Amino acid sequence: MDEVDKQIISELLRDGRTPYKRLGEIIGYTTMGAKRRVEKMLSKNLIRVSAEVNVEALNLYAALILLELESRDALNRCLQRFRDCPRVVNLFTLLAGHNLAALIIAEDKETLESESMDRCSLRCTPGVRRTEFYPIGTMPYSPFLRIRLNLATKDRERAPCGVDCGSCGRYQASKCAGCPATKYYRGPL
Repeated sequence: MDEVDKQIISELLRDGRTPYKRLGEIIGYTTMGAKRRVEKMLSKNLIRVSAEVNVEALNLYAALILLELESRDALNRCLQRFRDCPRVVNLFTLLAGHNLAALIIAEDKETLESESMDRCSLRCTPGVRRTEFYPIGTMPYSPFLRIRLNLATKDRERAPCGVDCGSCGRYQASKCAGCPATKYYRGPL
């Protein structure tokens, strides 16, 4: 990656829909030259252009969860269990006391509380030794997150984590919006 690639990436981070003509003007290339540079980075899997969602505009709540799982097997089972969870923005393995971090979203504080301690929570995964839960106040640099809306299918009987929202007490008491992947979901995603 050279300085030209960095200029292109910087512009695409600002606006992923920047036309090739404008990119060419920025880097001093023709439209086709800019297109070739972008396509080269795409083909080498150096960049990906995708949509991000403004969580503040949607009034979504975010939280960071730190987990210590007892073994590599427990970590792998947790990663597998939440692979298709539409509330998980990203999971990160850590090289520290906590060996997994999760960035999650929720529609309201009550649903965030469910994600903090109920059966659908990362914290309730078998093999978890200890956790810390940090609701995020503000995101000073950018309110945009790559939320996996493609997983909010609203068509499953059970959530991807295996939980049945329909039989959940918090869901029945309207203290949780339910999983966006299930037919029970009552939220904006």
